[in-house]
Amino acid sequence: MSRALIALVLLALTGCAGLPSPRASTPSSAIAATHATALGDLAMRALARAAGPDAVMPSAAPGSTTAPGTPFGRSGLRPMPDPDIALDARITLIRRAQSSLDVQYYQVGNDSVGRLFLRELRDAAQRGVRVRLLIDDFYAQGMDPLLQGLAAHDHMEVRLFNPFAGGRTDTLGRLVNLAFDFKRLNHRMHNKMFVADGAMAIVGGRNMADGYFFRGVDNFIDFDAFMIGPVVGQLASIFDRYWNSVHVYPIGSIAPSADTPEALRAGFDRLVGSAALTLRAAPADSYGVPPLSQDLSLGLDRLIWAETTAFADHPNKVGNNASEAELADTALYRALRAFQETRTELLLFSPYFVPGKEGMAAMKAARDRGKAVRVVTNSMATTDEPLASLAYERYRRPMLKLGVELYELRPEPVQDPRWLPAGVGSSRALWHAKIAFIDRKTVLLGSLNLDRRSASTNTELGLLIHSPMFADRTLRYFDATRDRDVRHVYQVKLKPDGYGLQWVALKGDGLSEPMDDEPDVDYLLRLRLWLLSPFVSEELL
Repeated sequence: MSRALIALVLLALTGCAGLPSPRASTPSSAIAATHATALGDLAMRALARAAGPDAVMPSAAPGSTTAPGTPFGRSGLRPMPDPDIALDARITLIRRAQSSLDVQYYQVGNDSVGRLFLRELRDAAQRGVRVRLLIDDFYAQGMDPLLQGLAAHDHMEVRLFNPFAGGRTDTLGRLVNLAFDFKRLNHRMHNKMFVADGAMAIVGGRNMADGYFFRGVDNFIDFDAFMIGPVVGQLASIFDRYWNSVHVYPIGSIAPSADTPEALRAGFDRLVGSAALTLRAAPADSYGVPPLSQDLSLGLDRLIWAETTAFADHPNKVGNNASEAELADTALYRALRAFQETRTELLLFSPYFVPGKEGMAAMKAARDRGKAVRVVTNSMATTDEPLASLAYERYRRPMLKLGVELYELRPEPVQDPRWLPAGVGSSRALWHAKIAFIDRKTVLLGSLNLDRRSASTNTELGLLIHSPMFADRTLRYFDATRDRDVRHVYQVKLKPDGYGLQWVALKGDGLSEPMDDEPDVDYLLRLRLWLLSPFVSEELL
């Protein structure tokens, strides 16, 4: 009875908490790249070399985030599948930034990678770099002291997207807030973006937490791209739109503290510690290119130059005031329109694949026109979202009957040195990369999954990269350059009866092993999911 009474009191207290006025946020804008910073100078010189001596070099328009002297047209890109290379790139850019860092993530973990990341941002702010950190509030439970202490530094701002109004310190408090304000709090900012000095950016699927850089027990196979050029200005504009949104609040207005700035900074120092996490990037990545910490000194002469466009959902997607035009121009629907340009093959990599009626109709239309559709996703044994995997399984037979090829990641310990940094013996790998290939010439890369949440609930960010070379390098890393030869996966097929399913373990080099029963089934987990699934709509997955 006493526990029930306490819970009711908590409900009354936290359920009534409200958000402060959005006017508490002070608007600000991205700082364009210039030759005055080392990163800006390097990027602009690389752009000038790639554009050639006859390229038109326009001046920046008023309010533009495109630097003067930047040629319009192609952007320079570097694929970054290797986790240590991707971490080295972020830390390198933080340490070399001189004017600004604009950082937007769904999750910054309260773990070794997350604390290293926050500590490096603090160090940049102490050098006088303007740092704007925007994170979604869903995974920020228990991090208020860290974020308050970080924000107490000069030149440092921390804002939260669509934050919890109360009950911020424990799981029960957050669950209570979800119960009272579910419609709002169900919408999350899933974007991932990193921009340094307005000149260089990193976009992809990785969050800033241990598992996304293979430093945890469960680790995510993921993919990022480093870039310079016109696309960086597009990303900076997208960041500003979110940063100045009414759905974004300074940490101090959501979690005010009575401590002095000095005490908050001292608390941050204690929490992050002084010993840096060991950066262990290999001498070169999977393509033979040195880590960014070395490649910057070499002039970035191995970039892939391609027409690249950045796009993102409007922040109002989280609110009731989203217009029909904004909803019709969501990131996922822009991706679907790009998929309609497919002439021969559409290859989709998505950790959570719940196509829904719209996706099934699009795949049927593609198959009716003779286009190949191939999907690589998690199996139930390799997913971190088993309910989403259960929803996907409902579509397996219908997709196979359409002639769609399905591949599921195998739940085996990963010891491939490209996917597992040196010093780690083995680890369970989960698929997290979100990439699509249109005719192996155009690549869609970003944060968006091919599921219902990305369509209607979360905000997302994407890139369209028109480059057969970029597509080839990405596919080569995942051993998917040849049809039906993707390592570390099962191909799911229909049995001859047209109803039963068969799993074929693909081992590369044409080797395979067929199985008539689904491998690695956890029957207790499936029973729990079966009991829970009637209460969870596909719109929530």
